[in-house]
Amino acid sequence: MAKIVQVPARAVIAYGVNPLARFLLRIGVTPNAVTVAGTVGVLFGASFGARGHLIWGTAIVTFFALTDALDGTMARMRGGSSKYGALLDSSMDRIADAAVFGAVVYYLHTEGNPYGGMIAALVSLAAGQVVSYVKARAQSLGLDADVGIAERLERLLIVGVGGLLGGAGLEWGLPAALWVLAALSIVTVFQRLIHAHRTEPAPAKEPTA
Repeated sequence: MAKIVQVPARAVIAYGVNPLARFLLRIGVTPNAVTVAGTVGVLFGASFGARGHLIWGTAIVTFFALTDALDGTMARMRGGSSKYGALLDSSMDRIADAAVFGAVVYYLHTEGNPYGGMIAALVSLAAGQVVSYVKARAQSLGLDADVGIAERLERLLIVGVGGLLGGAGLEWGLPAALWVLAALSIVTVFQRLIHAHRTEPAPAKEPTA
């Protein structure tokens, strides 16, 4: 669960996501189907943003990004996520992130790259991928890297705020949000690397003769 918005996210899950998850399971919808549908929805929303419809694009992407909490809740209600489900979810997240930031880069290019927003978007995309990679790689090595000021939900929210500001006519809004995101994403990479290093067990000492 993302750290900055942990309390609001829990409230959303408790009062909104849980009932919907139960309903979808009852009618036979699987968590994997929700994962794929959410990614398709994000791709659809990103296409609006790329064409300059920032408010519509932000609204659609935000709506479908919530499926990231929905499919996980459904999996837990079924008794836990499968290994394939976890792989699918992570893969779809990377595709969705690439679509969102690709759309942002394309839009800023058509606008003449105000305030260096394209650079900030590319840094945010690259750093965001590293943030996710560090956590996954650390887990595979038996380390803990589940920390950070800007996890995936925060990153999407920051881009969303920038999209709304840009859609409201503030040219600086989206680039400013992207520069903030780029900085926070880089900080998060180092937070995870440092935390993982601290959780590594000390090497066993060889017995003395």
